[in-house]
Amino acid sequence: MGHPHLPTTEAAVTAIREIAGEYHLELTVTDDIGADQTSRRTSSGAFTVLDADGSLPHEAFVELGGSPAVSVQIFPEDDARITVDSVTFADVPRDSVPAFLRSVYGGLAHVKGRTFPPGQWLVVPLPGDETYKELIFRGLSPWMARTFR
Repeated sequence: MGHPHLPTTEAAVTAIREIAGEYHLELTVTDDIGADQTSRRTSSGAFTVLDADGSLPHEAFVELGGSPAVSVQIFPEDDARITVDSVTFADVPRDSVPAFLRSVYGGLAHVKGRTFPPGQWLVVPLPGDETYKELIFRGLSPWMARTFR
């Protein structure tokens, strides 16, 4: 769709930095470079040190200040795990990370409650009919309570 292609962890971190700048958020980035540092290497053999393109596998963990508390873990395998106020969205494609963050910070993300089955969901709509939904297990954070629909 309209997602910019983020070929590397580096490109994804740069995109997150731009969004943090737009929304005046503090940003902390922790980089893990090299096979011995990254948390998982599912796509390559056990003793492979370089990625297919010859680069070192690169993973980054980005924490954004402010409310909601957001962290993004970007894996070398083109996906990311985004946590918003302790609700974790696993397997978000790396290319969708900027749109996901814009939805959260731009006021589109919201909490939806259901009576049956009971539960409250954090809903993050992205452009082009893509929506991420996760069940909220802990209580609502103040930010979530404000976004309740």
